[in-house]
Formats: sequence, structure tokens, C-alpha cells
Amino acid sequence: HRIGPVRLAARAGVAASTAHRILVRHGLPALAACDRATGEPIRRYERARPGELVHVDVKKLGRIPDGGGHKVLGRAAGRANQDRRSGTGYACLHAALDDHSRLAYTEDLPDEKAATCAAFLRRATAWFARQGITVERVLTDNAWAYTKNTWRDTCR
Repeated sequence: HRIGPVRLAARAGVAASTAHRILVRHGLPALAACDRATGEPIRRYERARPGELVHVDVKKLGRIPDGGGHKVLGRAAGRANQDRRSGTGYACLHAALDDHSRLAYTEDLPDEKAATCAAFLRRATAWFARQGITVERVLTDNAWAYTKNTWRDTCR
């Protein structure tokens, strides 16, 4: 069970500053720097300059139609928004995030096909260039669209 220096000091009968100093001396990270579930230190990284690494990902969000969803309109009316073929049920939010500056470019696009993702990367790269950032590397997850030749050719 992990506790901070204030609670530890109260249990040990010493000043909080003393408890903190002992924790630091033994190389224990602050509680804010640890994962709550595992207690392991969170390892963050940041590239040295803008454009050195850009993270690209797609987040699918459920669309809520005008007038409300099934909670307001009832299940029958809400079923029309579940049609996966027409894409009315989801918005694909494509995002490109610069690792150093945390500057982000996003677009709401109809799908996450390889051609759509590749076109998004071209527009994102052009947008970053207008901000004075040259994209050097791109990091993605292993989503299907990012493993296709279209994506690979765009990254070159």
C-alpha cells in the first residue's frame, strides 16, 4: 500500500519534510509520478525538437443525432444510427500529435481506410509545415490501415 510523505510522517511521528527527504534519498518517486494501479513509475518521454516524432491515431466516437439518441427518442428510433455500412453511427476522429510541442492536428473523417489515413497524413504534414514544423518520424499503433502499402508509401 503506497502512501505519501505527509501520511507516512504522521504514522512515523516525524515531520513531513523529514519523511520526504528519506524517500528522495532512497530514490523513491513521488506518488504523482506512479501508476495508481501498479505503483510502478510512469515513464514519460519527449523528443528534443518539434517534428522529430508525430503520433498518429484514430478514435471512433459515437455520433449523437440532432434531437438526441435512443435515450431520448427510444430504442426503435435509435436503431437507425447503428447502421455500420452508412457510417452514421460513428465519427472517426483522426489525430496527429507532435511529441515535443504537443501541438495537434485533427480531422473528423468518414472512415479509417488506408487511403483515408494516408490522405490525412499528407494534410497533417502540410499543416505542421505551415506551423514551421518538419515531420521527421511518425508513430502509430498496429491498426490495419497503418500496415498497408498506401500508408508506407505516404510515409516515405
